Amino acid sequence: MQGFGREVILGVGGGIAAYKSCDLLRRLRDLGFGVTVVPTPSSLNFVGSATWEALSGRKVTTEVFESVEEVRHVSLAKKSNFIIIAPATADLIARITAGRADDLLTNVILASGSPVLIVPAMHPEMWNDEATQSNVKTLRSRGYHVMDPDTGALTSGDVGQGRFPETSRILEEFGVITQTRSDLLGKKVLITAGGTREAIDPVRFIGNQSSGKQGYAVARSAQQRGAEVTLISANVLLPDIDGIRTVHVESAKQMLESLQEEFPKTDVLVMAAAVADARPVQVADAKIKKTDYTSIELIENPDLLRTISALKTDQIIIGFAAETSEDISVASEKMTSKGADILYLNDVSGGDIFNSETTHGFILTQGREPIKVAQTTKDTLAHQLLDEALLQLG
Repeated sequence: MQGFGREVILGVGGGIAAYKSCDLLRRLRDLGFGVTVVPTPSSLNFVGSATWEALSGRKVTTEVFESVEEVRHVSLAKKSNFIIIAPATADLIARITAGRADDLLTNVILASGSPVLIVPAMHPEMWNDEATQSNVKTLRSRGYHVMDPDTGALTSGDVGQGRFPETSRILEEFGVITQTRSDLLGKKVLITAGGTREAIDPVRFIGNQSSGKQGYAVARSAQQRGAEVTLISANVLLPDIDGIRTVHVESAKQMLESLQEEFPKTDVLVMAAAVADARPVQVADAKIKKTDYTSIELIENPDLLRTISALKTDQIIIGFAAETSEDISVASEKMTSKGADILYLNDVSGGDIFNSETTHGFILTQGREPIKVAQTTKDTLAHQLLDEALLQLG
């Protein structure tokens, strides 16, 4: 499931195994997931809201008519990437199967299109009852992921299938479904995206065709892999990404100032933005009349990649080279002269790549053969570039 985010709703049913979900919550947070707990009202008899709020660091509500102004059953559904229901009682499974919406959790489930993992826990006779087995079969046919409970001793003193699975088993199932990685957990990734604009007058500017899609793809991918991400965005029409700190800039000078502030705190820098090579020597205070609009004197902008790489300590820097040919020798020289550890070369001739959902080119690294990237999505390229950065980080 490529593109999976890291926002999880943990639904808690009203069974004695609710206390075991405290460990599941802590383990999910250790893996870098943001977790919002949505308990059923009856589950609060076993574990109270204060415990869930302390462990998750987030507000907990159980009913639709709490925090009505937030429309939480819709807002939570939209922001979440995955739902885990643990424990799921026989009653809760039956209500989900019937499409009931009588508390916040069942409302969220109906309003969400995210994958759902159901972790049953109940007495063996209840699990093996024909109604429960029919409900489980129905949910699986609808695309829900329903685990089989473990076999072992239960609170009642009986032994049989119905025991809440170990946290490690739940996380393993969760990982198989989502295919998420946490290999950037604890790392800080800084990304530039978009195209800078250099003002001519209050109306006109020097710019380029960059849409920012590649930089935003890298930002999403780094976030999905557990990184703390800062995005320096120049004149992009894309919406900000939840959970990513975005710094909006316009010119090359503003982008450089932001880079100089953020780079020392960074582990990986990805320079995906298209930076204007030059700017007007003077910027007119008023719109230049057409009759006076005969020439513009330009001055070279600083080379942002070369300037920032001079400040490098142990960071990994990924640069981009948008060329109108695939001359690898020229790109290799650029990578070395500008101090990049990795460089992505793409051919933008004929209007290709810019504002497209796909890309193709070569990944260059020091001391290794170029890696050809066939036509692929920008999300896929983002993960390939981050893989290369991880190799160099060791």
